[in-house]
Amino acid sequence: MNSRLQVLAYRSLSCLAACLLLLVTGLGAAGRSNAKEVFMVNFDQDALGQSPSGFTSYATGDGPAGKWLVQEMAGAPSGKQVVVQTGADATRNRYPVLIADKGEYADLDVSIKGKAISGKVDQGIGLAFRFRDPKSYYVVRANALENNFRLYKMVNGRRQQFAGADVQVASGQWHTLRVVAQGDHLVCYFNGQKLIDTRDATYGTGKVGIWTKADSVTAFDDLTVAKP
Repeated sequence: MNSRLQVLAYRSLSCLAACLLLLVTGLGAAGRSNAKEVFMVNFDQDALGQSPSGFTSYATGDGPAGKWLVQEMAGAPSGKQVVVQTGADATRNRYPVLIADKGEYADLDVSIKGKAISGKVDQGIGLAFRFRDPKSYYVVRANALENNFRLYKMVNGRRQQFAGADVQVASGQWHTLRVVAQGDHLVCYFNGQKLIDTRDATYGTGKVGIWTKADSVTAFDDLTVAKP
């Protein structure tokens, strides 16, 4: 092969290598962009005895807002600290919520671990999502006094149930609540078991957080959000 042909061959190979490099790089970038983005809070970096940073407490329904305090707790699902709704005001339609300031989500896969500690009127463990304001949001909750799992929407400050199932909810034990929301399709899980599969288009996007009812003293840990 003469020198001219050698130069042409070298240039062709170089061009092919560059194209392959761009292709591989592009595929890698595409893979990264499709990866699930996870937001997780376990309250271990927050000051004990204080409300956790990056969250806002709201009073929804009737009665006062909750008293949300970070505490150490043996057997916490991760680390040593959890957040506990400690206010025991017994107003029946009182729904304290603690909402994460970070992010608004439409389609999402969100979960929380919760433990009912006490409550005579209620022992609710709740996960709020697509929170627009204190009068407008969805919540799925488990109740250790009623042994059921319910999906509600707050509309103009009034709670409306539109799906549910009966299930054993033990007080004093950790449980996992999870919601996968894609458009109007809402699927809710309790301890890994799918119990609700329904559709509702009232709210399409919003913040996430945790929820209790009335005099429920409830601990929470590991609030996690990912793409579905």
